[in-house]
Amino acid sequence: MADGTSTVPQPADRGTSAYIAEFIGTFALVFFITMVVSLFIEQAPEGLPQPFIDWSVIGLVHVFVLFMLIQTLALVSGAHFNPAITAALTVIREIKPIDAAIYIVVQLAGGTLGALATKGFLLNEGDPENYGALAISSRLDGVFWGGVGAEMLGTFFLVWAVVGVAVNPRSDRGWAALVIGATLGFLVMIFGPLTGAGFNPARAFGPALVSGEWGGFDDFVITYVLAPVVGGVLAALAYFRMVIVPGKKGPGGMEPVG
Repeated sequence: MADGTSTVPQPADRGTSAYIAEFIGTFALVFFITMVVSLFIEQAPEGLPQPFIDWSVIGLVHVFVLFMLIQTLALVSGAHFNPAITAALTVIREIKPIDAAIYIVVQLAGGTLGALATKGFLLNEGDPENYGALAISSRLDGVFWGGVGAEMLGTFFLVWAVVGVAVNPRSDRGWAALVIGATLGFLVMIFGPLTGAGFNPARAFGPALVSGEWGGFDDFVITYVLAPVVGGVLAALAYFRMVIVPGKKGPGGMEPVG
């Protein structure tokens, strides 16, 4: 423009209500997930085969709780409940960096309180599963990068769904809660037996802090923090460049008028 002002729309400021919504939402998400994991996964006694684990039940709980939280809190905060999603949306300028930083702090706090609540309800009953703490499964035969790839790929498609239905201006956002919840659910059913299906540093941090089971620096930081953030950022950038930006342009690659 002639006056030098930018035509790029700026993300809206978030306020106290949004921060509280992110805290409550992440608390609820981590609490219900760690509860169902603690109740439905049992460690077999030494020398006996691992008992059957019904990941379909665990996956459906992810669907239902995320559906409820998005329906009730999306209009308040955008319903991130996940530092990887917040980081991804920051990169595509859907949230300001200062708001993103506060979101991540309250998400980690909410995830910790959620895990503490699970420990309070279950006491020793949840201890064998470390109150839902994540770990790389023996099914990966000790291949560290297999766990990293699973968490990165799972988060990639979770954020792909988020940007596709909640950010894309041409999407029907009435489907956002169902699409995002269902995406998380089927990803948990597939990747849960391999890594516990975190796809969310706050979901990983809370139970690890409460149980004291971090699984080692590489397992925790690279697999459950860096991999989800990288996967989420790549998904947001890819979808934004491939779908949203071309969709804003008219014939000949020009921005439509009016």
